This record gives sequence, C-alpha cells and structure tokens, in this order.
Amino acid sequence: MFTPSQHDVRRFFCETFRKQRANEILTPLEAIARDWIIQHPEYADALTDVEAALAQDYSVESGQANPFLHLSMHLSIAEQISIDQPPGIRAAYTGLARRLDSEHEAHHHIMECLGEMIWSSQRSGLPPDGAAYIECIKRR
Repeated sequence: MFTPSQHDVRRFFCETFRKQRANEILTPLEAIARDWIIQHPEYADALTDVEAALAQDYSVESGQANPFLHLSMHLSIAEQISIDQPPGIRAAYTGLARRLDSEHEAHHHIMECLGEMIWSSQRSGLPPDGAAYIECIKRR
C-alpha cells in the first residue's frame, strides 16, 4: 500500500504544477492532478514554491483552506469513480453531476460525504462505511 507523507503529497502537486507550466510530459497520475490544478487557479501561489509549501501550516486554527488536501480529495474521488469502489459510486457520481450540471461541483459534494464517512469511522473505531458514503452522495 502506498502511503505518502504530507511532504510527498505537497512535492507531488508542486512538481506537477511546475511540469504543467513548463509543458513537460506528465505521468498518468500527474495528468489527472493537472486537470484538477487547472480547475483551481486560486491554488497557484501555494503550488509555485515547494519549500514554502512544505513549511506552510494549514491547521484548523490557521483558518486557511489546505489546497493539498483539497486536490488530494479530488484525486481520491476520481480514482474511486474510475474503479467504481466502493461499488455504486460511479452511478451516484454520474447522477449527482447530471443534477448539478457540473462534474466539479459533484466532486465538492462528494468531498463532504467522504469527510463525513472518515469522521464517523474515526469516531466509532469501525471501518469506513461505503454504503453510507454512497447513500450520502445519492441524497445530495
């Protein structure tokens, strides 16, 4: 199992941003990340300087949104949809994107459900409930 550190994730997105701006060849994962980076131009400053990105504190107390967490969630959701795991997420996503008339907004709604599922799992000490996650998406 691949479990990148916080610094690994930040370096990945900063390097993808650099390669995208330099028109360099991207790996398939970088290409997916690039697509989400492009949809979030407000993150350009955070992605420009890797050393600053590594040092930045995005704690709740700082009051700043974490662009690396946000982009990571987009990647996670894209992967879940591509392999339909948990089962039913692809159909739930497709229906939500159609209702919202926006794949990007559908991802943002799914992020809320993903966050709820992870929070519930951590709070209860039980494994994440994929069925509840899908139901949350369908209710949106």
